[in-house]
Amino acid sequence: MPIGNQPKNVNQILKGLPTTSRISRIQRRAAKMAAATLETPPQIAFQHSVLCQTSLPYRDPGADVHVWNRRQGNISLRINAGEAENPETGEWVQLGLPFGPKPRLILAYLNAEAIKIDSPEIEVEKSLTGFVRRIQRYRPNGKEIRAFKNQLGNLSAAIIRMAVSTDERRFQIDTKIVTAFDLWFPTEDKQRVLWPSIIRLSHEYFDSLQKHAVPLDEMALGGLAHSTMALDIYAWLAPRLHRVPRGQPQFIAWAALKDQFGVGLGRMNHFKHHFRIALGQVLAFYPRAKVEGDGRGITLYNSPPPIAKKRFPVHNPSE
Repeated sequence: MPIGNQPKNVNQILKGLPTTSRISRIQRRAAKMAAATLETPPQIAFQHSVLCQTSLPYRDPGADVHVWNRRQGNISLRINAGEAENPETGEWVQLGLPFGPKPRLILAYLNAEAIKIDSPEIEVEKSLTGFVRRIQRYRPNGKEIRAFKNQLGNLSAAIIRMAVSTDERRFQIDTKIVTAFDLWFPTEDKQRVLWPSIIRLSHEYFDSLQKHAVPLDEMALGGLAHSTMALDIYAWLAPRLHRVPRGQPQFIAWAALKDQFGVGLGRMNHFKHHFRIALGQVLAFYPRAKVEGDGRGITLYNSPPPIAKKRFPVHNPSE
């Protein structure tokens, strides 16, 4: 796998994708977005550093699974699915765990909004639809919006514990990311969907976010939104590569990569195939990333972060 370099146009980016009999519509749209990132000033989203090193579930773990645990080095993540009251019936509804690309994108959006206005309280009733349209570069259909609403409901009700341990200290957050929200049950839908229209981040999470936010390129997130693994690899490389000492590349074995990114993928060959595809897509959006791979694993080289330090413009949400 070659060291990442800077593609200059859509065709060069497409050449970097895995060889198939046909380039899919998703791949071509992602390639166009990747080319645009080379020419367009970035709009910045943010992710908490803990969620750049650990991850939410890739897929729906099932209605009976209400707890999710992940550990990576000195970082721990534990998520408990929550409940919410249906205001029409007064009954409590068990929600699922947040999973897949959508809660990752939602969190990046909420984080950016909170940092931009320097407040944990965010109005999203209108702007979330605009955000979905902006990152996808096309108008979302009703099914896509309902899926985002479902995942935002799951994320809003979940209790999330994040812990980081070092030799000097340990910090831990035991809280909801969201501590207050309004619920809207659309009357036009056959299946009612929980929808927070006003979101208030917990003070514990907001304070930690201000200290541990990692800037990401919003267009890159949009271009990788079809692949949960690609989103996680991008978020992992963004704060990692510029910390690799110059002249001291860091090697990571396939077994360690599978432990971090291969949840639900059984055989190693199966994981390697999917990881190589996802990494190739990530490098199209992060062309300055220097990553080299072989049969043993991958090697990381010192590289600039995707967003220049202290350059944090955040896009104003629009309808």
